[in-house]
Amino acid sequence: MRGGGIIACFMPSQPHPSPQVPAAAPRKRVKLPLASTDLAAIDQVDTRYLQTLMGYNARRAALSIIELFLERLAPYGLKPVDFSVMSTIQHNPGVTSRQLCATLNLLPPNLVGLIQSLESRGLIERKPHPHDGRAVGLHATPKGHDLMVQAEQTATELEIEKTAKLTPAQRKTLLTLLQKIYL
Repeated sequence: MRGGGIIACFMPSQPHPSPQVPAAAPRKRVKLPLASTDLAAIDQVDTRYLQTLMGYNARRAALSIIELFLERLAPYGLKPVDFSVMSTIQHNPGVTSRQLCATLNLLPPNLVGLIQSLESRGLIERKPHPHDGRAVGLHATPKGHDLMVQAEQTATELEIEKTAKLTPAQRKTLLTLLQKIYL
């Protein structure tokens, strides 16, 4: 290449023709008269469609319960995920982290910090797994056990309170139906 050959590759001596893009027709602004209903306030919000959706209803019910759960379980220092992990450990002494992740649909990195936090609070302890030398079983300490007895009683009471409009049979049916969705 002669002098400036590399630059010539990137800077053509004659401009390439650009594709012709037709110019858009100028827009005309049309002022539409406002109907009297356009200015009216909505007295009642229509959520009939949303109320036909399973996810919407399940989420609304869950939020209603979780709000009260957070309030009532705050004295125990337990958030919903902490409660779920502690309850599973309490009722399954020796459960492994891998089993917790699979059962509660948790990601391993998220569980690591949670287990460390519960252990540092003296609520759980790690013990060698009896059948798998590579695994560690998780156990509630006496302090963790006592805390969970109280916390589970509180959770049971708040769920009974939040589902007071249901008969015991309806409550059982609702639990069965919800579990059919995720199990």
